[in-house]
Amino acid sequence: MSKSRKVRGVGWDVCALGNATWGGAKLSDVLQLVGVPYHTEITPSGGKHVEFVSVDQCPEEKGGPYKASIPLGQATNPAADVLLAYEMNGKVLKRDHGYPLRAIVPGVIGARSVKWLDRIDIIEEESQGFFMQKDYKMFPPSVDWDNIVWSTRKPQMDYPVQSAICSLEDVGTVKPGQVIVAGYALSGGGRGIERVDISPDCGKSWFEAHRYQKQGIPYVAGNITSDKWAWVLFEAIVDVKGDTEIVAKAVDSSANVQPESVESIWNLRGILNTCWHRVRLLATPNLRSFM
Repeated sequence: MSKSRKVRGVGWDVCALGNATWGGAKLSDVLQLVGVPYHTEITPSGGKHVEFVSVDQCPEEKGGPYKASIPLGQATNPAADVLLAYEMNGKVLKRDHGYPLRAIVPGVIGARSVKWLDRIDIIEEESQGFFMQKDYKMFPPSVDWDNIVWSTRKPQMDYPVQSAICSLEDVGTVKPGQVIVAGYALSGGGRGIERVDISPDCGKSWFEAHRYQKQGIPYVAGNITSDKWAWVLFEAIVDVKGDTEIVAKAVDSSANVQPESVESIWNLRGILNTCWHRVRLLATPNLRSFM
């Protein structure tokens, strides 16, 4: 996005996203135990949101704790799989990942999965924390720092459909011939990945990549063998004849498609850059093939 127009953000590139197996207690079960039934949208006292409050203090909160919230209906829905997690990949959480307890809100941007939990509150309005009210909101390209009004946008929750090529570096050099194009795709809200399209020639022609989550098991969006919260891996073979640009774009199970260009989704914070992922390749006869 910064190449299009300057933003104030962190240059994550394609590595800001990971995938893990989390273990813990479902928040819906915990709330049920303390008297908040499953599928509760509002409590008798008017509570409509669940706020996660961290022991982590941050300058944006003037030394106060990091905090974020989700709707109560989501927190009390067992199918939403919101966790109070104490395990990651079969082991006790490490400190960097939120030990001893953190929230995991699948299908939602990571800013809502609060680490190092101190307490959980049921509140009437959504959290007024800095990262709910003055960050992680999606503004149109017409808004910049001189005309922004934070209250005009809701906090970002579900993340949009996206994909990234991980097997090749941008402006990489390869030997002409067959090249493996592999990476990940995912969409928020539990939506599956219907397909991943690969273009070997900068978007002029397309073909579908192979998708999987576990080796040897065909991936079908929404199938009982698929994990609706996990990323979907893809792989394709492209025949490179000369200098070219490889492009990947994903389509989710609600037919949402990645936008073609970054200009149409530019925003002043530089978040949610989910446009087609492009990797430029320079064909060099003297290099070995990636195969």
